Amino acid sequence: MSALSEDLLQRWIALAGGDAARSGAGVIGRYEEPHRRYHTTTHLAVMLAAIDELAEAADDIDAVRYAAFFHDAIYAVARADNEEHSADLGRDVLESLGAPPELVDEVVRLVVLTRGHKPQPGDANGAVLCDADLVVLGGTAEEYAAYTVAIRAEYAHVPDDLFRAGRASVLRNLADQPRLFRTDLAHDRYEAIARANLAAELAELAAAIG
Repeated sequence: MSALSEDLLQRWIALAGGDAARSGAGVIGRYEEPHRRYHTTTHLAVMLAAIDELAEAADDIDAVRYAAFFHDAIYAVARADNEEHSADLGRDVLESLGAPPELVDEVVRLVVLTRGHKPQPGDANGAVLCDADLVVLGGTAEEYAAYTVAIRAEYAHVPDDLFRAGRASVLRNLADQPRLFRTDLAHDRYEAIARANLAAELAELAAAIG
């Protein structure tokens, strides 16, 4: 286990307790699968750090943190139901740990929510989780470029023309949202930068598509 994974395991233990170390190692280990290039332990660590910054905006910060650990636990680029399977894994693990049913249900709901990143008004937990998952969009030009390279590497098996069309569709869906970041702190910090990054990538894709 890498040093980063060890740090993540300590975060899991702080959340779930020492008796849950084995299950936590199993969840974290999934983020080290060799086919991953972006959805890795680094992404999970960045997401948890963002959740820490946004914690005051959540109603149940433990549920949000659990959801972060599970949200990409199952990830295969060829399938469209990763979030649902990740949510199922979350339910199985949390139930095995004796977590309260209301916590389990909330974590499952939050994990599925990361499919479209569209929490409803008043969904404080969903806003924090989705904002944390999208902070990469508000990175520097260099950070955003590294993110796009990693995403392309995960889809290396997809021909360029198909990848560009699919990627453009995903980005337009995000850009068309009236507000990318739902918490005030994330909105103030990342919204303008994220929209500029999305616009720049969409322009590059449009030029390549012709």
